[in-house]
Amino acid sequence: MAKQLLKGNYAIAEAALRAGVRFYAGYPITPQSEIPEYIAAHIWDLGGAFVQGESEVASINMVYGAACSGVRAMTSSSGLGMSLKAEGISYIAGAMLPALIMNVSRGGPGLGSIQPAQQDYLQATKAMGHGGFRNIVLAPYTVQEAVDLIYNYAFQLAERDRNPVVMLLDGCLGVGMEEVELPPYKELPEKRPDWALGNFGESGPHKTRIISSIFSEDLNEMLNKRAAGIYKSWEANDVQVEEYMVEDAEYVIVAYGMTARIAKYCIGVLRSEGVKIGLIRPITLFPFPKASFNKLDYNQVKAIIDLEMAIPAQMVDDIQLQVKERVPILTFGRSGGNTMKNEETLDAVRKLIGGVK
Repeated sequence: MAKQLLKGNYAIAEAALRAGVRFYAGYPITPQSEIPEYIAAHIWDLGGAFVQGESEVASINMVYGAACSGVRAMTSSSGLGMSLKAEGISYIAGAMLPALIMNVSRGGPGLGSIQPAQQDYLQATKAMGHGGFRNIVLAPYTVQEAVDLIYNYAFQLAERDRNPVVMLLDGCLGVGMEEVELPPYKELPEKRPDWALGNFGESGPHKTRIISSIFSEDLNEMLNKRAAGIYKSWEANDVQVEEYMVEDAEYVIVAYGMTARIAKYCIGVLRSEGVKIGLIRPITLFPFPKASFNKLDYNQVKAIIDLEMAIPAQMVDDIQLQVKERVPILTFGRSGGNTMKNEETLDAVRKLIGGVK
């Protein structure tokens, strides 16, 4: 299909509809408000339903209810809204239900600022809720990649594992406009999943099903073991990462989302100056791309440089676990809604490299 110039939030919403979302519940919050706005205007024509809940708490519980029916359901919010949704997300995970949860993040902590930031990394990868559950976290760095991940991976992964999938975007991608090629509408199966509530056209007496997130101790432990097996399989099968010019690199930048685009600018300039530098870009923030760090030649690599729109750096903890003090890990970032800029970041990287030399 022909490319279109679209705001990121609109492209994300359209991609979700084309991927089969037929229920959305959410609450307005900058910088993601265009997602529910767009879905509200279009989902009804597809036979779906939109609800603006009275709060984030109400909205995530509506998604919980819709997911029980086997319909493709999603919500979206930003950092503080995600905090309010945490209990409901925990119930969705505990009840083994698929859902897509979008976080177009803003500055923090607290009410923070409405400007873009990357200060929800720890929330998304470590603390989406209580009880120790985990979820795959996708982090695109272009609007096109966000569309492709929603359409080709997010719901397939959520339904395969019966577990929520999270997509984390810094607000730049949500509010910026880019060229994007939208995929066709998917044909949805006529029959809902066997585990879903409801009759859905089955012949004969109504088939009783129960979906719950509270179980006996033995059953609860068994389900926790099932979850542990799923999480382990993610590390083997579902890690997505881009390794950019790392083969001969003496310095390796680690960045995700919009910051990775700035990192590539820096790499282009520094390479032209003779600096051997590359990039590891996690596309799945969880599971983290451990293998990309473990296969680096630490006799060759002099330093790792973590670039984030967060102060203090948040991804650095996951990097440290893989680097294991074999080389220094240096950081540069902006936060609170101050976005990173090409030349400013290039100067910072030059200074960091100079300090290592």
